[in-house]
Amino acid sequence: MIAHLAGAVARLRGWRRHGTAFLLGAVAVLALPPVHAVPLLAVALVGLVWLLDGVERRLRGSFAVGWWFGLGYFVAGLYWIAHALLVDAARFGWMIPFAVVGLSAFLALFIGAVTLLAGALWQPGRPARIAVLAAAWVLGEWLRLWVATGFPWNMLATVWMPALPMLQITSVIGALGLSGLTVLALAAPAVLGDAVRRRVKALVLAGAAVGLLAPAGWGAWRLATVDPGTVPDTRLRLVQPALTQAEKLDPALREVNLLDHVVLSRRPGFDDLTAVIWPETASAFALNVDMNHRLLAADGAPTGGVLITGAPRLTPRGETPLQAWNSLYALDAAGGIVALYDKFHLVPFGEYVPFGDILPVDKVTPGRMDFSFGKGPRTLRIPGLPPVSPLICYEVIFPGQVVDAGARPAWMVNVTNDGWYGLSSGPFQHFATARLRAVEEGLPLARVANTGISGMVDPLGRVAARLSLGQRGILDTTLPAALPPTPFARWGHLPALAAALALVIAVFATNRQRRRHSRR
Repeated sequence: MIAHLAGAVARLRGWRRHGTAFLLGAVAVLALPPVHAVPLLAVALVGLVWLLDGVERRLRGSFAVGWWFGLGYFVAGLYWIAHALLVDAARFGWMIPFAVVGLSAFLALFIGAVTLLAGALWQPGRPARIAVLAAAWVLGEWLRLWVATGFPWNMLATVWMPALPMLQITSVIGALGLSGLTVLALAAPAVLGDAVRRRVKALVLAGAAVGLLAPAGWGAWRLATVDPGTVPDTRLRLVQPALTQAEKLDPALREVNLLDHVVLSRRPGFDDLTAVIWPETASAFALNVDMNHRLLAADGAPTGGVLITGAPRLTPRGETPLQAWNSLYALDAAGGIVALYDKFHLVPFGEYVPFGDILPVDKVTPGRMDFSFGKGPRTLRIPGLPPVSPLICYEVIFPGQVVDAGARPAWMVNVTNDGWYGLSSGPFQHFATARLRAVEEGLPLARVANTGISGMVDPLGRVAARLSLGQRGILDTTLPAALPPTPFARWGHLPALAAALALVIAVFATNRQRRRHSRR
């Protein structure tokens, strides 16, 4: 029966093949946060393998199948971008098709590249093609980290967020490696439709099971034996005001919103805190030049401690050229700026407009001036706290780019404003990828959002405490201690990329040897 189904999928042609690829890509999204229906990812990947088995023009057909699969995957996974554009629908609503479908069509090129590479080595009906697809997937996701400033949102590794033992392997091979392992294991049932011996099928499926159970078993052991502990005499308060984006953007409410953060910060227990942390752009005022509002914000800093907050930064008066930055400040109780960081991974069209001299569009965030790029990643040394790596908004989604390798921090802080995404899957996806960075680097992560999801994540990826999406309140927490540098912290993506390239080379050599024998 499975062989008949595999054959029927492989025989699809034209719009039926591409439509099926699109639907399979959309189905795969149900394995991502917040649904985590991982078996549906297996269905989608098996279907993708069978579609690739049936392509006629090997390279062109393989690319087309992958691109349509990618289009379905990214449209279904990134629909929440429309929420940001509907905040000011009169100005930006017209951009929704271009932003959602256009961005998805661009990102689908990377999955098209994956299936193009796999198609060049594809041998329909042979189990080795599963390894080729997995290896190509690793290389495709790696490209997505860098090309056009990068956008590695919804890497397949995030499907395992409910399975904490499975996440531990990212401390060795990173999210990139776990994505490849996921494809290797979940696409393996495609061999059930192959015309090969039962023994071969059993070996492939057993290998897939081991590929999942071995890392999960090691991860369970790691969770049971590793205890990070906590940093002594350090207590943090995470503040989540749960403001709507309309409230944040209303000029008449800017000072009210700032006062609201102060009031939340000074709830009982305030005098026992080491630091209070506010979200991205908690202050709409540029605190480096606006002394009055800086002193107001400083009321949120405990005596002898600091306030860490997001706020814009402007070129000081009298200096040129005039620039603006999306920044993170550390303020003492007297209003002094004790540390400062400028965001270096800016959102295209959100914080700046690429080719702004040519394209007749405004950036989505308020103000006509584009934000300027900061320098990062950086390690800040804030009085009274261990060295910290600051990350603003989606800077946290870039594996291997969240800490300064030359000055390893003891923790990470991610301030964000997920109010742009509304009540959608976006905040859940964002929080999930932030947790992966903690496991990869072996560092705790304090995440503070304007509206969900805020929380303290320890270096094993465990969420010690959290505030849910839309929940208003504060979260008082200790700071988990850092682990020694993980293999990923030392070697980055090298093990995953080396394994992927080795697989590609091995399959290429095997195919070449097989062709030589067939000619004889």
